[in-house]
Amino acid sequence: MNNLSFFTQPISVPQKQYEALRKYYVEKKKAKDVAKEFGYTYRAFTSIVSDFNNTIKEKYFINPFFITKKTGRPMAGDGNNINEIIFRLRKKNFSIEDIKISLDAMGHKIAENTIYLMLKKDGFARLPKRSKHEKHQLEKVKIKAAKTSVLSFGDENFKTSSGGLLCFLPYIKQYGIDKLISSSSYPRTKSLDVMQSIMSFLALKLSDIRRYSSDDMWCMDRGSGLFAGLNVLPKTSWFSSYSDRVTRDMNINFLKQMHKTWLELGLLGDTVNLDFTTIPYWGDDDQFENNWAGKRNKALASMLAVLAHDPGTGIIDYGRTDVKHKNESDTVLEFLDFYKDGEQGDNPLKYIIFDSKFTNYGNLRKLDDNNVKFITIRRRGAKIVEEIRNIPSKEWKKIRVEQSGNKKRTIKVYEQTLCLKGYGKDLRQIYITGNGKIKPAIIITNDFEKSINEIVRKYARRWLVEKVISEHIEFFHLNRVSSSMVIKVDFDLTMSIVAHNIYRLFALDLEGYSHMTSQSIYEKFISNPADVEIREHKIIVKLKKKRNLPMVLENMDKFKESKMPWLDNKQLVFEGATYS
Repeated sequence: MNNLSFFTQPISVPQKQYEALRKYYVEKKKAKDVAKEFGYTYRAFTSIVSDFNNTIKEKYFINPFFITKKTGRPMAGDGNNINEIIFRLRKKNFSIEDIKISLDAMGHKIAENTIYLMLKKDGFARLPKRSKHEKHQLEKVKIKAAKTSVLSFGDENFKTSSGGLLCFLPYIKQYGIDKLISSSSYPRTKSLDVMQSIMSFLALKLSDIRRYSSDDMWCMDRGSGLFAGLNVLPKTSWFSSYSDRVTRDMNINFLKQMHKTWLELGLLGDTVNLDFTTIPYWGDDDQFENNWAGKRNKALASMLAVLAHDPGTGIIDYGRTDVKHKNESDTVLEFLDFYKDGEQGDNPLKYIIFDSKFTNYGNLRKLDDNNVKFITIRRRGAKIVEEIRNIPSKEWKKIRVEQSGNKKRTIKVYEQTLCLKGYGKDLRQIYITGNGKIKPAIIITNDFEKSINEIVRKYARRWLVEKVISEHIEFFHLNRVSSSMVIKVDFDLTMSIVAHNIYRLFALDLEGYSHMTSQSIYEKFISNPADVEIREHKIIVKLKKKRNLPMVLENMDKFKESKMPWLDNKQLVFEGATYS
């Protein structure tokens, strides 16, 4: 190589880019001519130009072509030096994108290309591919996030790992959940109003944060903050302090208002599935009763919670955590009072379905007196089991019923009429066998009109509620009340119900995916980083390329004219980013 070719035929990538950019800027050559001369495609060269423009404007500009080596001993860092923060994050396996998100939360505006050059200069290798679990388990790095404040909504750009979370905002607006929150009796704080406070809780509930903890990692993401109209979400201590001020009456009043909304929108059918779930308590307080926890196969100190689930839409309409053994049987009547309190015109509720231990025969009679049909399971005794065994095989009838996962199975049924002590009227009794249980199940109902097939299929859908409850325990972390963030369990359940329903509203718009759990919806559609641009009249969310992104963008397009009142009344526009 001679002296001339060193400049005209650069070998290293940085020198090649420098010479190409010099011809473009200094010699004023056209981009397509420069690209051809240096062997770039036109698109590749314009990307180099764009990256250079962004880098040169940065506050922490690092020359990407000429690096000056400093002599002498390096100066001690103060813990907030931009270089030191980047290196500390990288040593904990943060990707360049993770680092960029954290720096944006701290108020440092620096391009990803600049971060890359800084790491490359200091000899950091590329990160190996990380699993989802490894990404969720990023070790805490003690860097100070910005103090939570209400957004000014001035023009700015930032990167977020929670871009998909913003897809829920149009649903909160369309179904009036924002108005319910704003008009609720939940408290406000000195710096945050009711909407910003409750939306902060929902941001965590809707995200795949399995355990609230003291590391406050959610404070390092601007997208989660934007969800609530803030720069970043508050710290752990704020959430605990806010929860202390929430009362049971506030929760039940909020659920009542939501119930009226679901009724008005026709999202509640004629059937409700009721079931108990056990929420363990791991502290030393002896005020809690022992309840059976099927997931752990033992009785333990816990709170007994009740949930009401609509089998058609999947909406959870009701929940409370103050159920005691002494009033456990009256829970069904309390729900009936709750439901009737929100009636608008004709009462759509015709069926309540629950298991054998939910209530007693006396309360079943009260349901009948209120013109409500019930379908429940009767407890098996040795005498009944023996009676079932003696029924001739030719008197059994085979039918097909639905299972979870859109599957079906064949079962055998047998029907008779009886009168039970405590109920005082005839009841319809249906034996079911071949359903995978060791012993047969026994359905009792006050409905003599529907066919045996309809009754059994209706109860079979009740089995699906167990899947929903299991999902709540896992995805909405109801059994993790021992975390370092202490949240009142009744408030936690209420926020879980709201988050679950938002997921259901989102899923109902996804053709072919409405049956999926919140966990699956999150992984397929919601878990997606984005570049966010806040402009004068709109907020542009550029979601990363992903297999299901076209369906998400098509779904979001119908909300493009909608404005978010708690986001400075700006339009929310979703686009696809140019990278994956």
